[in-house]
Amino acid sequence: MEKSQYTGDSKAIVSNQEGIHEKLEEVVRKHLAHDFKKPYQAHTQHAFEVVDEKLTNFLAANPQGEIILDACCGVGQSTRILAQQNPQALVIGVDKSANRLDRNIEELQRTDNSGQVDNFYLVRADLNDFYRLVKSANWPVSKHYILYPNPWPKSKHLQRRWHGSAIFPQMITIGKQIILRSNWRLYLEEFQAALLLTQLTSELTKVNKSEQSLTPFEEKYQSSGQQCWQLMAFTS
Repeated sequence: MEKSQYTGDSKAIVSNQEGIHEKLEEVVRKHLAHDFKKPYQAHTQHAFEVVDEKLTNFLAANPQGEIILDACCGVGQSTRILAQQNPQALVIGVDKSANRLDRNIEELQRTDNSGQVDNFYLVRADLNDFYRLVKSANWPVSKHYILYPNPWPKSKHLQRRWHGSAIFPQMITIGKQIILRSNWRLYLEEFQAALLLTQLTSELTKVNKSEQSLTPFEEKYQSSGQQCWQLMAFTS
């Protein structure tokens, strides 16, 4: 029987699953063997074309610049922080919710107070389509962040998790580094096991609580005394 657990103001993850899902390998291998060919949604196709032009213009003006992808960026706090931390990069934040992206949150300032962060772009899109478009366009992404995705902790929802989804084979080819964070270690352990099925290794570590929180979720979890975890994989 599942019981709610609270630490501070934030509820801890509760699941009826005690270890890595027994069907994880079966599901991942099925997706690796079959291409995901669902038609693109029109709004995502259009959104991609707009941001693809911005990326092309950025690289033309900054040949040594980096491209950083912030998937599931929510209100865009992480996108702004990553842009602040990487002034040489164009940071692209993607979320499916217009409501989250349109929230009026204060712009972050550069550490040297030289002005507002402007080396980022937020886009509303379905990542199941956006990932495939990025792969087709061969974007030169250096770092690919997936910060605090919905863990879907019920065992029956395995295929709603990124590593259990049909898009998994495409998404793990994007970025020289893939960085995930979660307050549910098992989620990252499953992603790590799925990566191994594609011959990719990764490192699972604790998130240092002294570091600046990248997302509102991370700040909430840490202020509630929960340990956050990071998984880093190198794809090339």
